[in-house]
Amino acid sequence: MRSFFKAPLVLLSSMAALLAPASAERLLLSNSLNTCQQDSSFSASLFNVVYTPSNNSASVQMVVTSSIQGKVMFDLAISAYGYQFLRRTLNPCDMDLAGLCPMVAGKNSFGFNLAVGEDAAKQIPGIAYNIPDLDAKVKVYVNLTSTGESVACVEADISNGKTVNLVGVKWATAIIAGLALLSSAVVNGLGHSNAAAHVAANSLALFGYFQAQAIVGLTGVPLPPIVQAWTMDFQWSMGIIRVGFMQDIFTWYQRATGGTPSTIFDSLTTVSVQVAKRSLKRSAEYAQPAMSLFNRGLAMMPKTAVQTAGKLMKRANLTTGSGSYIVYGIQRVAFKSRIETTNLFMTGLTFFCIFVVLTVLAVAAFKGICELCVKQKWMDKDKFIEFRNGWLTVLKGILFRVALIGFPQMAILCLWEFTQVDSPAEVVLAVFFFFGMAITLAWGASKVIRIARRSVAMHRNPAYILFSDPQALNKWGFLYIQFRASAYYFIAPVLGYTLIKAMFVAFAQKSAVAQAVGFVIVEAGALIAASVLRPWMDKSTNSFNIAICVVNFLNGIFLLIFSNVFGAPTIVVGVVGVVLFVLNAAFSLILLIMVIVSTTVTFFRKNPDARYQFMADDRASFMKSQTQLNTTTELDALAATARGDKAGYKSHLDLDDDNESLTSDDMRRRTDPAAASQHSFHQGGPRSPVNPSMPLFPAGQRPESPFRSASPSPYQRSGSSLGQQRSHQNASPAGYRSQNNAR
Repeated sequence: MRSFFKAPLVLLSSMAALLAPASAERLLLSNSLNTCQQDSSFSASLFNVVYTPSNNSASVQMVVTSSIQGKVMFDLAISAYGYQFLRRTLNPCDMDLAGLCPMVAGKNSFGFNLAVGEDAAKQIPGIAYNIPDLDAKVKVYVNLTSTGESVACVEADISNGKTVNLVGVKWATAIIAGLALLSSAVVNGLGHSNAAAHVAANSLALFGYFQAQAIVGLTGVPLPPIVQAWTMDFQWSMGIIRVGFMQDIFTWYQRATGGTPSTIFDSLTTVSVQVAKRSLKRSAEYAQPAMSLFNRGLAMMPKTAVQTAGKLMKRANLTTGSGSYIVYGIQRVAFKSRIETTNLFMTGLTFFCIFVVLTVLAVAAFKGICELCVKQKWMDKDKFIEFRNGWLTVLKGILFRVALIGFPQMAILCLWEFTQVDSPAEVVLAVFFFFGMAITLAWGASKVIRIARRSVAMHRNPAYILFSDPQALNKWGFLYIQFRASAYYFIAPVLGYTLIKAMFVAFAQKSAVAQAVGFVIVEAGALIAASVLRPWMDKSTNSFNIAICVVNFLNGIFLLIFSNVFGAPTIVVGVVGVVLFVLNAAFSLILLIMVIVSTTVTFFRKNPDARYQFMADDRASFMKSQTQLNTTTELDALAATARGDKAGYKSHLDLDDDNESLTSDDMRRRTDPAAASQHSFHQGGPRSPVNPSMPLFPAGQRPESPFRSASPSPYQRSGSSLGQQRSHQNASPAGYRSQNNAR
């Protein structure tokens, strides 16, 4: 057993040298004392101990409440990751501790320095001072000297001050993910649509994986310390970022709107906060006697004080009569982020709104800079031409994409706010943002499905309208461009998957087993769907996303182990926590390197689109690409005229109404000559008679005159052979194109 436990510690210690900051002095510390016996007669509301091996002394400060009278013995056991490496019995009378020999009933405060013998110090493994987020604890049984009966049990978690919860990791992951998302927009503006689609798909998948890591930390499952610290590195992706003055504003806003803010951080000098590391059911059993005392105390308080205490107990999970708090799940993340639990919802909401505002300002500023550069002739006038002429439509699409990125964050926080009711105004905000974003994204998904079905009905190919219509692509492309054309519907299962996970996280905070089982089922369904359907655009993107689904499913299995549903030994739980950290840290590093390399190569290649294989759905044949139209012959101008472009952009399209695509108007003009003539008049003169929804020259055929009318002739309506031939030529060109590509 000793060798089995030593191997993962050696591996983790080697990583600790890189991840953990250097410490000038080795130390071990603890700041909470938890009850580990149901009928414990000893509890502590404040417990701070710091042991420094350099001088073999421990500084102790604690406030304890005891109902024990008489002489006692302390049975001490120290363990790490479930492995007990020190066990001894201490007599407080030999240590000359006032108030503990004999022990007296009541509430007492202690502050003293305790000498630790060299023989005891040598039994502490040196690795305990170096491994980050040490999962070690000290358990003390208080036994009566006269009878040997155990009358109390307390345990303290031990830390060495080193952690993988590092500010540098947070900034690095946030900057890389943000630059990848920004790069996809810039590459697309330069006309490299194929490369931009791949960069966008990979960056969105990376950001989604970061959010999945953060969601693991938001679950109510008791997590090992290293898992808690690791998931804290990604809470920025959920908008959980602490800014001091903003917390003061949120507290004021909550009071002003009828709420009662929690004050955990204002009372840390007199109250200890326990981070739940066991099931909540067991914690409640241990705290039940203290709760009885607490409830009897409340019965003697004024009614207003009782109401206030009840609200605070609900929000801060006050579970001991001595005044200690137990935090878990979402509140655990808030406490570790130094955010009051009642301010967490407003924190996430505010940063989402800031992200939206900054995005709008950045797009508007980029539009202005481009126009200024063109006006001053600092930049070629054809650069970013599509963005400059249709930037409002592009902005709508970007805002929809921001909503998609922020949906997991807002769904969890808004649904959780429904259970907390921090104030009536905050509940109204939660209702507005949750239902507003959910309905908007659902409507966008239904819009994509309707456009694709119209394309299938008219052209027997969903990619035709989805990728040939610039407005549809710029506005709704974020919902389907990462998938192959035939899997346009897959955005609906993705939204459903996100919503179900959010509901498990928000509504099952007090049921760790329910959350863990729910995560396993949801992640298993996602993995099966991704592996069987393979809906993403090509093989590499499918592999990228399936790998993420595999790791998310394994994390769900780990959560099930952490929930103690199998009754696994403590050492197994500790080792599994180390495995989760190592697995996800290595996988995150691989994903980051892949995204950095692919994005960097895209900017340095002359033709980035050539790096990627064209998708099998033939979308490139329908999309306007400046890399494909790279000549300046008369054919370019003729092609732009045939597509109905204005300076390279279809400005006359309007997808805000019920028209599924540009082909709705085109179909009406082809069947109604009066509508066609009226449209030509309103467009300021005759336009090219070529239907802009059809390709200029069908692949695999002899090029026909571009001035041949695409409108059905009387011969076509009468079923003549000539009409049948032209109808066959005007059908979807996918068949010809596939034949041509095969050559």
